Amino acid sequence: MSHQPAPYEAEPDAPNLDFQGTTPYEDYVQASVLTHLQHPLSDDPGEMAFLVTTQVMELWFTVIVHEWQTAAQALREDDLPTALAALKRSTYELESLNASWKPLAHLTPAQFNAYRSALGEGSGFQSAMYRRMEFLLGEKSASMLVPHRGAPRVHAELEKALTEPSLYDEVLRHLARQGFAIPESVLDRDPARRYEPDPAVERVWQEIYSGPEDSGPARLGEALTEVAELVWRWRNDHLVATRRAMGAKTGTGGSAGVAWLEKRAAKNVFPELWTARSHV
Repeated sequence: MSHQPAPYEAEPDAPNLDFQGTTPYEDYVQASVLTHLQHPLSDDPGEMAFLVTTQVMELWFTVIVHEWQTAAQALREDDLPTALAALKRSTYELESLNASWKPLAHLTPAQFNAYRSALGEGSGFQSAMYRRMEFLLGEKSASMLVPHRGAPRVHAELEKALTEPSLYDEVLRHLARQGFAIPESVLDRDPARRYEPDPAVERVWQEIYSGPEDSGPARLGEALTEVAELVWRWRNDHLVATRRAMGAKTGTGGSAGVAWLEKRAAKNVFPELWTARSHV
């Protein structure tokens, strides 16, 4: 005897559960795509957490890049409220990104070694979206495009990001239009080169921080400082997690591992925002 499925009967006040195709949630979020992107290469059960955590980080990189691009575009138009709103959202997203280290922060060397070979020469150093984050922060380097030569679309996106003004470039141009004495050498610099601190820019931030705390430039400075601090915490969390999992061994991508991360963690984002405080 065949059994026919019982007709759908909605419970009172229950959400609609009967759809002709996929659910509207699936159509919008593409959850089935996201949850089938994990293909562990070892038999170790811990690899799944490493893989998912890394993919989650990539998604956070993507939304943070979107926020900083939104802020940069708003600053080009001298639309400070829109820029500040985007920077504020990015701080919540950076906090969530930093919290993503939790599943990996306590790996022992034995636990990491159980699936480290699955990475081969793979390394977060090769993340194109993270590189776009760094470019927006002013950490420009044409050599960072080299790993992506085999992926034309990604390479083109990175090349465009390399040659565009960084978020900080747009901040300084905005301040110049507000009457602050940003040097022409800073305003006209090659945006494809790494930003280097300038004493005159430090003096501008000193002037801003010596004035009213509720002024637009001061609020912009504090929004950027919050971003910079959270980026610094991200780099330090990465350093500590790596040091705990693998000590001073060579990194998976052939880098110096912990030594390379220590060098990165020592760098200040938006440097004059920090040094100017010594003179206020």
